[in-house]
Amino acid sequence: MSCCPETSHAMPIIGYHRAPLSQKFGAPRQPNLVALTSVIEMRAPYDTPAAFVGLDAFSHIWISWQFHHNFINKANSSTKSANNEHAFRAQVRPPRLGGNKKIGVFASRSMYRPSGLGLSVVKLERIEVVEGRVLLIISGADMIDGTPIVDIKPYVAYSDALEGVKSGFAPAAPAPLTVTITEQARAKFEHIIEISQQDKNADSKFDISAVIYTMQQQLLAADIETITALIAQDPRPAYRRKEQLQPFVMRYKSVDIHFWLIEDEYLQIMDIVRVGGIE
Repeated sequence: MSCCPETSHAMPIIGYHRAPLSQKFGAPRQPNLVALTSVIEMRAPYDTPAAFVGLDAFSHIWISWQFHHNFINKANSSTKSANNEHAFRAQVRPPRLGGNKKIGVFASRSMYRPSGLGLSVVKLERIEVVEGRVLLIISGADMIDGTPIVDIKPYVAYSDALEGVKSGFAPAAPAPLTVTITEQARAKFEHIIEISQQDKNADSKFDISAVIYTMQQQLLAADIETITALIAQDPRPAYRRKEQLQPFVMRYKSVDIHFWLIEDEYLQIMDIVRVGGIE
């Protein structure tokens, strides 16, 4: 009898993350760095309200999810391969270490893992039942739009929050940078909000698609604070963080946010453009 189990294990996708960020660039590198509101849309048969009875007694939940936007998972998906051994990376370069120093993949939280799985604790804002299906409204996720969800568990403080721990090369959250916005960019942001509100008023029905549309596309006045907080985390590659006046673009909902470094520790939003060029 063999002592070794199977080398792979199939997991069902129980839902999908619906969020303002559709691209990796700009997504927080760890959970709870930015209070970004998003929603988990559960799939049948896992979307039944009975499966969530009691969960609203917990303030936070653990989310197990899949890194679906790294090139290893994309390649395996296109070839229908279930064996990741050929793509195994023993070492990675964490952005926290400047993107130059290598460490072991199991000493990191890199997306390029043998399992392709992520694990995040997020705040459970509320549970909504729309059209008989469960939607979990959460905040603080480090996942992007379309992320497959494979499991949900309640966060239990007495066992999950440990004291006296060592956090290696990441003992504390990185200090956010200062972010300013030009008058022109702010004016364009306000104009796009007006257009977005008109779009919403044209279709005022309340269903699952409407909830998801609000998360993914509709720009709100409060979004400028979230956008600023995301950019303050400095999503630029570590090796380019000294480049001044070099533009970068972060997509948020229905707009592209153009920003650059104007001096050390100071980033500036200099333009906001609606996706598709419609003003």
